[in-house]
Amino acid sequence: MILKNMLKILVFLQTRITVINLSIRKSFIALCLTFLSFFSLIQPAWAFCGFYVGKADTSLYNQASQVIIARDKQRTILTMANDYQGSAKDFALVVPVPVILKKEQVQIGDRKIIERLDAFSAPRLVEYFDTNPCDTRMYESFDAAPAAPSASGISGNRMSRKAKDLGVTIEEKFSVGEYDILILSAKESNGLETWLLQNDYKIPSGANAVLKPYIKQGLKFFVAKVNLQAYAKNEFQALRPLMMAYESSKFMLPIRLGMLNAKGDQDLIVYLLSPQGAMELTNYRTVKVPSDIELPEFVQQEFNGFYKAMFKNAYQRSGRNVAFLEYAWNMANCDPCSADPLNPEELKKAGVFWMDSPYASNVFISRLHLRYSREKFPEDLKFQTTANQNTFQGRYVMRRPYRGEMSCSAAQNYKQTVKQRQEKEAQTLAKLTGWKIEDIRKRIDFLAAENLPWWRNIWPSK
Repeated sequence: MILKNMLKILVFLQTRITVINLSIRKSFIALCLTFLSFFSLIQPAWAFCGFYVGKADTSLYNQASQVIIARDKQRTILTMANDYQGSAKDFALVVPVPVILKKEQVQIGDRKIIERLDAFSAPRLVEYFDTNPCDTRMYESFDAAPAAPSASGISGNRMSRKAKDLGVTIEEKFSVGEYDILILSAKESNGLETWLLQNDYKIPSGANAVLKPYIKQGLKFFVAKVNLQAYAKNEFQALRPLMMAYESSKFMLPIRLGMLNAKGDQDLIVYLLSPQGAMELTNYRTVKVPSDIELPEFVQQEFNGFYKAMFKNAYQRSGRNVAFLEYAWNMANCDPCSADPLNPEELKKAGVFWMDSPYASNVFISRLHLRYSREKFPEDLKFQTTANQNTFQGRYVMRRPYRGEMSCSAAQNYKQTVKQRQEKEAQTLAKLTGWKIEDIRKRIDFLAAENLPWWRNIWPSK
Protein backbone atom coordinates (compact mmCIF):
# COMPACT_ATOMS: atom_id res chain seq x y z
CA MET A 1 0.00 0.00 0.00
CA ILE A 2 2.79 2.34 -0.88
CA LEU A 3 1.27 5.70 -1.62
CA LYS A 4 2.34 7.43 -4.80
CA ASN A 5 1.20 10.86 -3.66
CA MET A 6 3.79 11.00 -0.90
CA LEU A 7 6.24 13.86 -1.55
CA LYS A 8 8.77 13.25 1.20
CA ILE A 9 9.65 11.04 4.08
CA LEU A 10 10.88 12.63 7.25
CA VAL A 11 13.33 10.61 9.24
CA PHE A 12 13.80 11.87 12.77
CA LEU A 13 16.95 10.80 14.59
CA GLN A 14 16.73 12.32 18.07
CA THR A 15 16.77 16.07 17.28
CA ARG A 16 18.19 15.81 13.76
CA ILE A 17 15.97 15.71 10.67
CA THR A 18 16.94 14.12 7.39
CA VAL A 19 14.76 14.54 4.27
CA ILE A 20 15.12 11.67 1.85
CA ASN A 21 15.53 12.75 -1.77
CA LEU A 22 12.50 12.12 -3.99
CA SER A 23 14.45 9.90 -6.40
CA ILE A 24 15.71 7.83 -3.49
CA ARG A 25 12.14 7.60 -2.21
CA LYS A 26 10.97 6.10 -5.52
CA SER A 27 13.68 3.47 -5.40
CA PHE A 28 12.82 2.68 -1.81
CA ILE A 29 9.13 2.32 -2.62
CA ALA A 30 9.95 -0.06 -5.47
CA LEU A 31 12.10 -2.08 -3.12
CA CYS A 32 9.35 -2.19 -0.51
CA LEU A 33 6.84 -3.39 -3.12
CA THR A 34 9.22 -6.17 -4.09
CA PHE A 35 9.60 -7.27 -0.48
CA LEU A 36 5.87 -7.00 0.13
CA SER A 37 5.06 -9.33 -2.72
CA PHE A 38 7.68 -11.79 -1.50
CA PHE A 39 6.72 -11.73 2.18
CA SER A 40 3.01 -11.99 1.39
CA LEU A 41 3.71 -15.54 0.26
CA ILE A 42 5.59 -16.71 3.32
CA GLN A 43 5.36 -14.39 6.34
CA PRO A 44 2.36 -12.06 6.19
CA ALA A 45 2.70 -11.02 9.83
CA TRP A 46 6.03 -9.34 9.08
CA ALA A 47 5.15 -7.89 5.70
CA PHE A 48 5.03 -4.16 6.03
CA CYS A 49 7.15 -1.29 4.76
CA GLY A 50 6.53 1.46 7.25
CA PHE A 51 8.50 4.68 7.21
CA TYR A 52 10.53 5.24 10.30
CA VAL A 53 10.19 8.71 11.76
CA GLY A 54 11.43 8.57 15.34
CA LYS A 55 12.73 6.42 18.17
CA ALA A 56 12.66 6.23 21.94
CA ASP A 57 16.24 5.44 22.93
CA THR A 58 18.11 5.46 26.24
CA SER A 59 18.63 9.23 26.09
CA LEU A 60 15.12 9.38 27.55
CA TYR A 61 16.31 8.18 30.93
CA ASN A 62 18.63 10.08 33.28
CA GLN A 63 19.83 6.98 35.07
CA ALA A 64 19.79 4.19 32.54
CA SER A 65 22.57 1.61 32.80
CA GLN A 66 23.16 -0.51 29.73
CA VAL A 67 24.49 -4.05 29.55
CA ILE A 68 25.31 -6.29 26.59
CA ILE A 69 25.32 -10.04 27.19
CA ALA A 70 26.63 -12.09 24.27
CA ARG A 71 26.29 -15.77 25.16
CA ASP A 72 26.63 -19.11 23.39
CA LYS A 73 26.31 -22.30 25.46
CA GLN A 74 28.23 -21.50 28.67
CA ARG A 75 30.53 -18.84 27.22
CA THR A 76 29.69 -15.22 27.90
CA ILE A 77 31.06 -11.80 27.09
CA LEU A 78 29.52 -9.17 29.33
CA THR A 79 29.77 -5.45 28.54
CA MET A 80 28.82 -2.91 31.21
CA ALA A 81 28.20 0.77 30.51
CA ASN A 82 27.60 2.46 33.84
CA ASP A 83 25.69 5.69 34.38
CA TYR A 84 28.01 6.92 37.12
CA GLN A 85 27.55 10.60 37.88
CA GLY A 86 30.34 12.17 39.93
CA SER A 87 34.07 12.59 40.20
CA ALA A 88 36.25 9.84 38.73
CA LYS A 89 38.26 9.67 41.97
CA ASP A 90 35.13 8.55 43.84
CA PHE A 91 34.24 5.78 41.38
CA ALA A 92 34.23 2.18 42.58
CA LEU A 93 32.63 -0.76 40.84
CA VAL A 94 32.03 -4.07 42.63
CA VAL A 95 30.47 -6.81 40.51
CA PRO A 96 29.99 -10.46 41.55
CA VAL A 97 31.42 -12.79 38.90
CA PRO A 98 31.23 -16.59 38.68
CA VAL A 99 34.95 -17.23 38.04
CA ILE A 100 38.40 -15.75 38.64
CA LEU A 101 39.19 -13.48 35.69
CA LYS A 102 42.67 -13.02 34.22
CA LYS A 103 43.82 -9.76 32.66
CA GLU A 104 43.40 -11.08 29.12
CA GLN A 105 39.71 -11.75 29.88
CA VAL A 106 38.97 -8.07 30.54
CA GLN A 107 38.87 -5.40 27.85
CA ILE A 108 37.73 -1.82 27.37
CA GLY A 109 34.51 -1.58 25.37
CA ASP A 110 33.41 0.96 22.79
CA ARG A 111 30.51 3.15 23.90
CA LYS A 112 29.62 3.79 20.26
CA ILE A 113 28.74 0.11 19.86
CA ILE A 114 26.27 0.35 22.71
CA GLU A 115 24.82 3.45 21.09
CA ARG A 116 24.49 1.51 17.82
CA LEU A 117 22.66 -1.36 19.54
CA ASP A 118 20.42 1.13 21.27
CA ALA A 119 19.58 2.93 18.03
CA PHE A 120 18.97 -0.35 16.17
CA SER A 121 16.61 -1.83 18.75
CA ALA A 122 14.86 1.30 20.09
CA PRO A 123 11.04 1.52 19.91
CA ARG A 124 10.15 3.35 16.74
CA LEU A 125 7.46 5.57 15.24
CA VAL A 126 6.44 4.97 11.63
CA GLU A 127 4.08 6.83 9.33
CA TYR A 128 1.76 5.98 6.46
CA PHE A 129 -0.01 8.35 4.06
CA ASP A 130 -3.63 7.93 2.94
CA THR A 131 -4.28 8.29 -0.76
CA ASN A 132 -6.96 10.29 -2.50
CA PRO A 133 -10.17 8.30 -1.86
CA CYS A 134 -11.35 9.33 -5.31
CA ASP A 135 -8.62 7.14 -6.78
CA THR A 136 -10.74 3.98 -6.66
CA ARG A 137 -7.91 1.52 -7.15
CA MET A 138 -5.78 3.04 -4.41
CA TYR A 139 -8.76 3.51 -2.09
CA GLU A 140 -9.41 -0.21 -2.15
CA SER A 141 -5.89 -0.77 -0.89
CA PHE A 142 -6.43 1.87 1.79
CA ASP A 143 -8.56 -0.51 3.87
CA ALA A 144 -5.79 -3.09 3.74
CA ALA A 145 -3.21 -0.75 5.28
CA PRO A 146 -1.28 -2.24 8.21
CA ALA A 147 -2.72 -1.90 11.71
CA ALA A 148 -1.36 0.18 13.74
CA PRO A 149 44.08 6.64 45.43
CA SER A 150 44.22 3.82 43.18
CA ALA A 151 44.79 0.21 44.12
CA SER A 152 48.05 0.31 42.18
CA GLY A 153 49.35 2.88 44.67
CA ILE A 154 49.10 0.47 47.61
CA SER A 155 51.87 -1.94 48.38
CA GLY A 156 50.95 -5.42 47.21
CA ASN A 157 52.42 -7.18 50.25
CA ARG A 158 50.72 -4.83 52.72
CA MET A 159 47.40 -5.10 50.87
CA SER A 160 47.58 -8.91 50.79
CA ARG A 161 48.52 -9.14 54.46
CA LYS A 162 45.55 -7.02 55.54
CA ALA A 163 43.26 -8.92 53.19
CA LYS A 164 44.30 -12.27 54.64
CA ASP A 165 43.53 -11.08 58.17
CA LEU A 166 39.99 -10.23 57.05
CA GLY A 167 39.41 -13.47 55.12
CA VAL A 168 39.82 -11.75 51.76
CA THR A 169 42.06 -13.19 49.02
CA ILE A 170 43.37 -11.08 46.14
CA GLU A 171 43.13 -13.64 43.34
CA GLU A 172 44.23 -11.30 40.52
CA LYS A 173 45.45 -7.71 40.25
CA PHE A 174 45.90 -5.81 36.98
CA SER A 175 45.13 -2.60 35.11
CA VAL A 176 43.10 -2.23 31.91
CA GLY A 177 42.80 1.20 30.30
CA GLU A 178 41.84 3.73 32.95
CA TYR A 179 40.82 1.05 35.46
CA ASP A 180 42.77 -0.67 38.26
CA ILE A 181 41.13 -4.03 38.78
CA LEU A 182 41.19 -6.65 41.53
CA ILE A 183 39.54 -10.05 41.53
CA LEU A 184 38.68 -10.92 45.12
CA SER A 185 37.32 -13.91 46.97
CA ALA A 186 36.08 -13.70 50.53
CA LYS A 187 35.13 -15.95 53.43
CA GLU A 188 32.58 -13.65 54.97
CA SER A 189 30.86 -10.37 54.11
CA ASN A 190 32.00 -8.36 57.16
CA GLY A 191 35.63 -8.92 56.26
CA LEU A 192 35.09 -8.02 52.60
CA GLU A 193 33.20 -4.83 53.48
CA THR A 194 35.90 -3.84 55.97
CA TRP A 195 38.69 -4.50 53.48
CA LEU A 196 37.00 -2.44 50.76
CA LEU A 197 36.49 0.51 53.10
CA GLN A 198 40.06 0.30 54.44
CA ASN A 199 41.36 0.48 50.90
CA ASP A 200 39.33 3.56 50.02
CA TYR A 201 36.63 1.87 47.98
CA LYS A 202 33.60 4.06 48.52
CA ILE A 203 30.89 1.46 48.90
CA PRO A 204 27.40 2.34 50.17
CA SER A 205 26.16 1.48 53.63
CA GLY A 206 24.28 -1.80 53.83
CA ALA A 207 26.65 -3.59 51.47
CA ASN A 208 27.39 -6.25 54.08
CA ALA A 209 23.93 -7.85 53.89
CA VAL A 210 23.93 -7.85 50.09
CA LEU A 211 27.46 -9.26 49.75
CA LYS A 212 26.71 -12.21 52.03
CA PRO A 213 24.56 -14.30 49.60
CA TYR A 214 27.18 -13.94 46.84
CA ILE A 215 29.90 -15.24 49.14
CA LYS A 216 27.72 -18.22 50.10
CA GLN A 217 27.30 -19.03 46.40
CA GLY A 218 31.08 -19.07 45.96
CA LEU A 219 31.12 -16.08 43.61
CA LYS A 220 34.17 -13.87 43.19
CA PHE A 221 34.21 -10.09 43.09
CA PHE A 222 35.35 -7.92 40.20
CA VAL A 223 36.48 -4.67 41.83
CA ALA A 224 37.46 -1.64 39.77
CA LYS A 225 38.68 1.87 40.56
CA VAL A 226 39.78 4.62 38.22
CA ASN A 227 43.51 5.09 37.74
CA LEU A 228 43.42 8.87 37.88
CA GLN A 229 46.80 9.27 36.21
CA ALA A 230 45.78 7.16 33.21
CA TYR A 231 42.38 8.85 33.11
CA ALA A 232 43.87 12.35 33.04
CA LYS A 233 46.59 11.39 30.56
CA ASN A 234 44.11 10.21 27.94
CA GLU A 235 41.65 13.07 28.54
CA PHE A 236 38.60 10.79 28.60
CA GLN A 237 35.26 12.60 28.59
CA ALA A 238 33.53 9.75 30.44
CA LEU A 239 34.38 6.37 31.89
CA ARG A 240 34.43 3.77 29.14
CA PRO A 241 32.52 0.47 29.21
CA LEU A 242 34.17 -2.63 30.66
CA MET A 243 33.99 -6.05 28.99
CA MET A 244 34.71 -9.43 30.54
CA ALA A 245 34.78 -12.91 29.04
CA TYR A 246 34.13 -16.01 31.13
CA GLU A 247 32.73 -19.52 30.98
CA SER A 248 30.14 -20.63 33.53
CA SER A 249 26.83 -22.46 33.79
CA LYS A 250 25.50 -19.51 35.81
CA PHE A 251 23.57 -17.21 33.51
CA MET A 252 22.69 -14.25 35.66
CA LEU A 253 23.15 -10.51 36.02
CA PRO A 254 23.67 -9.15 39.56
CA ILE A 255 21.62 -6.01 40.20
CA ARG A 256 21.18 -5.98 43.98
CA LEU A 257 24.49 -4.28 44.77
CA GLY A 258 23.60 -1.44 42.42
CA MET A 259 20.39 -0.74 44.34
CA LEU A 260 22.25 0.26 47.49
CA ASN A 261 23.20 3.70 46.21
CA ALA A 262 20.25 4.13 43.85
CA LYS A 263 18.09 7.24 44.10
CA GLY A 264 14.63 5.88 43.43
CA ASP A 265 13.80 3.45 40.63
CA GLN A 266 16.59 2.55 38.22
CA ASP A 267 16.31 1.91 34.48
CA LEU A 268 18.33 -0.92 32.97
CA ILE A 269 18.51 -1.79 29.28
CA VAL A 270 19.85 -5.29 28.56
CA TYR A 271 20.86 -6.27 25.02
CA LEU A 272 20.95 -10.08 24.87
CA LEU A 273 22.77 -11.55 21.86
CA SER A 274 22.56 -15.24 20.98
CA PRO A 275 23.11 -17.53 17.98
CA GLN A 276 20.05 -19.61 18.91
CA GLY A 277 17.15 -17.26 19.51
CA ALA A 278 15.53 -15.09 22.15
CA MET A 279 16.87 -14.97 25.69
CA GLU A 280 14.41 -14.56 28.53
CA LEU A 281 14.22 -14.13 32.27
CA THR A 282 13.37 -17.15 34.39
CA ASN A 283 12.69 -15.50 37.76
CA TYR A 284 10.68 -12.46 36.67
CA ARG A 285 7.79 -12.09 34.29
CA THR A 286 8.48 -10.56 30.86
CA VAL A 287 5.76 -8.63 29.02
CA LYS A 288 5.83 -6.91 25.67
CA VAL A 289 5.53 -3.14 25.56
CA PRO A 290 2.28 -1.99 23.94
CA SER A 291 2.91 -2.04 20.21
CA ASP A 292 1.37 -1.67 16.72
CA ILE A 293 -0.78 1.19 17.97
CA GLU A 294 -2.11 4.06 15.85
CA LEU A 295 -1.47 7.50 17.36
CA PRO A 296 -2.41 11.10 16.54
CA GLU A 297 -0.13 12.97 14.17
CA PHE A 298 1.13 15.47 16.77
CA VAL A 299 2.89 12.65 18.66
CA GLN A 300 5.64 12.89 16.07
CA GLN A 301 6.79 16.17 17.64
CA GLU A 302 6.94 14.68 21.13
CA PHE A 303 7.52 10.99 20.68
CA ASN A 304 9.99 10.87 23.56
CA GLY A 305 7.45 12.37 25.94
CA PHE A 306 4.80 9.94 24.72
CA TYR A 307 7.02 6.91 25.21
CA LYS A 308 8.11 7.95 28.70
CA ALA A 309 4.51 8.47 29.78
CA MET A 310 3.35 5.22 28.17
CA PHE A 311 6.20 3.22 29.72
CA LYS A 312 5.55 4.68 33.16
CA ASN A 313 1.86 3.84 32.86
CA ALA A 314 2.58 0.26 31.72
CA TYR A 315 5.18 -0.14 34.48
CA GLN A 316 2.71 0.89 37.19
CA ARG A 317 -0.12 -1.23 35.80
CA SER A 318 2.12 -4.31 35.68
CA GLY A 319 2.86 -4.19 39.40
CA ARG A 320 6.36 -2.69 38.91
CA ASN A 321 8.03 -6.11 38.95
CA VAL A 322 8.26 -7.17 35.31
CA ALA A 323 10.72 -6.81 32.47
CA PHE A 324 9.50 -5.24 29.24
CA LEU A 325 10.46 -6.69 25.88
CA GLU A 326 11.07 -3.77 23.50
CA TYR A 327 12.68 -5.64 20.60
CA ALA A 328 13.41 -9.19 19.40
CA TRP A 329 14.81 -9.74 15.91
CA ASN A 330 17.50 -11.41 13.87
CA MET A 331 20.23 -8.81 13.39
CA ALA A 332 20.63 -9.62 9.71
CA ASN A 333 17.64 -7.41 8.90
CA CYS A 334 14.98 -5.07 10.26
CA ASP A 335 11.60 -3.75 9.12
CA PRO A 336 11.28 -0.84 9.54
CA CYS A 337 14.85 0.03 10.47
CA SER A 338 15.44 2.70 13.09
CA ALA A 339 19.17 2.35 12.31
CA ASP A 340 21.30 0.17 10.05
CA PRO A 341 21.97 -3.35 11.36
CA LEU A 342 25.40 -3.74 12.94
CA ASN A 343 28.04 -5.07 10.57
CA PRO A 344 30.20 -8.10 11.51
CA GLU A 345 33.03 -5.93 12.83
CA GLU A 346 30.63 -4.00 15.06
CA LEU A 347 29.08 -7.24 16.30
CA LYS A 348 32.50 -8.50 17.33
CA LYS A 349 33.01 -5.29 19.29
CA ALA A 350 29.68 -6.02 20.97
CA GLY A 351 31.08 -9.35 22.15
CA VAL A 352 29.75 -11.71 19.46
CA PHE A 353 32.41 -14.43 19.31
CA TRP A 354 30.67 -17.26 17.44
CA MET A 355 30.34 -15.79 13.96
CA ASP A 356 31.93 -18.03 11.34
CA SER A 357 30.81 -16.06 8.28
CA PRO A 358 30.84 -12.42 7.17
CA TYR A 359 27.06 -12.30 7.65
CA ALA A 360 25.05 -11.56 10.80
CA SER A 361 22.35 -14.15 10.14
CA ASN A 362 23.04 -16.06 13.36
CA VAL A 363 22.82 -13.20 15.83
CA PHE A 364 19.46 -12.76 17.51
CA ILE A 365 18.93 -9.72 19.74
CA SER A 366 16.49 -9.44 22.63
CA ARG A 367 16.16 -6.00 24.19
CA LEU A 368 14.77 -5.97 27.73
CA HIS A 369 13.93 -2.78 29.61
CA LEU A 370 13.66 -3.00 33.38
CA ARG A 371 12.71 -0.35 35.89
CA TYR A 372 13.59 -1.85 39.22
CA SER A 373 13.77 -1.15 42.93
CA ARG A 374 14.86 -3.10 46.01
CA GLU A 375 11.27 -3.68 47.01
CA LYS A 376 10.09 -5.15 43.70
CA PHE A 377 13.27 -6.90 42.50
CA PRO A 378 14.65 -8.79 45.52
CA GLU A 379 16.64 -11.23 43.34
CA ASP A 380 19.32 -10.86 40.70
CA LEU A 381 18.29 -11.43 37.11
CA LYS A 382 18.45 -15.03 35.89
CA PHE A 383 18.24 -15.85 32.20
CA GLN A 384 17.88 -18.77 29.83
CA THR A 385 18.51 -19.14 26.12
CA THR A 386 15.68 -20.37 23.88
CA ALA A 387 15.31 -21.34 20.23
CA ASN A 388 12.41 -18.89 19.88
CA GLN A 389 12.94 -16.80 16.74
CA ASN A 390 9.61 -14.95 16.90
CA THR A 391 10.12 -11.28 16.10
CA PHE A 392 8.76 -8.29 17.98
CA GLN A 393 9.30 -4.56 18.06
CA GLY A 394 7.87 -1.61 19.93
CA ARG A 395 6.22 0.05 16.92
CA TYR A 396 3.86 3.02 16.83
CA VAL A 397 1.98 4.20 13.76
CA MET A 398 0.84 7.55 12.37
CA ARG A 399 -1.55 7.55 9.42
CA ARG A 400 -1.60 10.87 7.62
CA PRO A 401 -5.06 11.72 6.22
CA TYR A 402 -5.35 12.83 2.62
CA ARG A 403 -6.05 16.58 2.71
CA GLY A 404 -5.99 17.40 -0.97
CA GLU A 405 -8.96 18.09 -3.28
CA MET A 406 -11.58 15.30 -3.27
CA SER A 407 -14.45 15.39 -5.75
CA CYS A 408 -16.31 12.10 -5.74
CA SER A 409 -19.06 10.33 -3.80
CA ALA A 410 -16.50 8.36 -1.77
CA ALA A 411 -14.95 11.52 -0.33
CA GLN A 412 -17.55 12.20 2.34
CA ASN A 413 -17.48 8.64 3.57
CA TYR A 414 -13.69 8.80 3.70
CA LYS A 415 -13.79 12.01 5.76
CA GLN A 416 -16.21 10.46 8.23
CA THR A 417 -14.02 7.36 8.52
CA VAL A 418 -10.90 9.43 9.16
CA LYS A 419 -12.65 11.57 11.78
CA GLN A 420 -13.73 8.42 13.62
CA ARG A 421 -10.19 7.08 13.33
CA GLN A 422 -8.75 10.29 14.77
CA GLU A 423 -11.13 10.11 17.73
CA LYS A 424 -10.11 6.51 18.34
CA GLU A 425 -6.43 7.53 18.21
CA ALA A 426 -7.12 10.23 20.82
CA GLN A 427 -8.79 7.75 23.17
CA THR A 428 -5.97 5.25 22.67
CA LEU A 429 -3.35 7.87 23.49
CA ALA A 430 -5.21 8.92 26.64
CA LYS A 431 -5.46 5.31 27.81
CA LEU A 432 -1.78 4.58 27.15
CA THR A 433 -0.35 7.70 28.77
CA GLY A 434 -2.91 8.96 31.26
CA TRP A 435 -3.02 12.30 29.41
CA LYS A 436 -6.34 14.17 29.50
CA ILE A 437 -8.53 13.38 26.52
CA GLU A 438 -9.63 17.03 26.27
CA ASP A 439 -6.03 18.21 25.89
CA ILE A 440 -5.36 15.55 23.27
CA ARG A 441 -8.38 16.49 21.19
CA LYS A 442 -7.32 20.14 21.15
CA ARG A 443 -4.07 19.15 19.48
CA ILE A 444 -5.56 16.98 16.75
CA ASP A 445 -6.23 18.54 13.37
CA PHE A 446 -9.52 16.74 12.77
CA LEU A 447 -10.45 16.30 9.13
CA ALA A 448 -13.54 18.40 8.41
CA ALA A 449 -16.50 16.17 7.67
CA GLU A 450 -20.21 16.93 7.19
CA ASN A 451 -22.55 15.11 9.58
CA LEU A 452 -24.69 13.02 7.26
CA PRO A 453 -28.16 11.68 8.13
CA TRP A 454 -28.16 8.02 8.94
CA TRP A 455 -30.22 7.03 5.88
CA ARG A 456 -27.47 8.20 3.58
CA ASN A 457 -25.68 4.93 4.42
CA ILE A 458 -28.14 3.10 2.16
CA TRP A 459 -29.48 5.96 0.01
CA PRO A 460 -26.52 7.93 -1.29
CA SER A 461 -27.16 11.41 -2.61
CA LYS A 462 -27.89 11.70 -6.34
